[in-house]
Amino acid sequence: MSKPTIVLVHGAFADSSSWTGVVAKLQEQGFPVVAVANPLRGVESDAAYVADVVKGVEGPVVLAGHSYGGALITRSATETPNVRALVYIAAFQPDAGESVFELSGRYPGAKLGPETTNVLVHNGTPELSIKPADFSEVFAADVPAETAAILAVTQRPVAQQALAAPFEGTPAWSKLPSWTLIANRDNAIPAAAQEFMAERASSTVRRIDASHAVAVSQPGVVAEVIAAAAAE
Repeated sequence: MSKPTIVLVHGAFADSSSWTGVVAKLQEQGFPVVAVANPLRGVESDAAYVADVVKGVEGPVVLAGHSYGGALITRSATETPNVRALVYIAAFQPDAGESVFELSGRYPGAKLGPETTNVLVHNGTPELSIKPADFSEVFAADVPAETAAILAVTQRPVAQQALAAPFEGTPAWSKLPSWTLIANRDNAIPAAAQEFMAERASSTVRRIDASHAVAVSQPGVVAEVIAAAAAE
């Protein structure tokens, strides 16, 4: 029996290379893998892009998202009948009317905010990036300092509207089985917020003491959670 294709969706302040260690672990197990280049422009348009990628995959798909990528898989999987399971890696699992900003601020502990972000206005659209001096603490506290410094420089900015816009429609987690890896030391999405969203979605939960950059610091564990979803 052939294995499902794993489609990985990175979040804000990162790019698809953040999945490098996870991809290697999954490929070792024989999984076909696609790492999407997330446009980071807005939930609806980004989710449509992810959906187009998934529709181009033959056979069943397990869709995994990190951070803001979780909002995208929640939206795109409503339009992709070949998706069999959702995997949330320190990610948002929004319901209708909720935004990334609102969910991350619902519980105390988030260090991502106006004090730790830079704003660039491009074509009239504000784009956010994490200040390099704050990147390690906010995003990658358990990653070696030299690696975090590189991640800070190579991060991709996200359109502010992508994080502020309310989620529309029925969330895919209400109809598909989901798995959630909660990062207990996450300074971008408080663990309490991750717990709330996972419980609401009836996700199968695993917890780990890791930063928001858990795919970088703990790729083996991330791959295990994705493989568990694929096995079901």
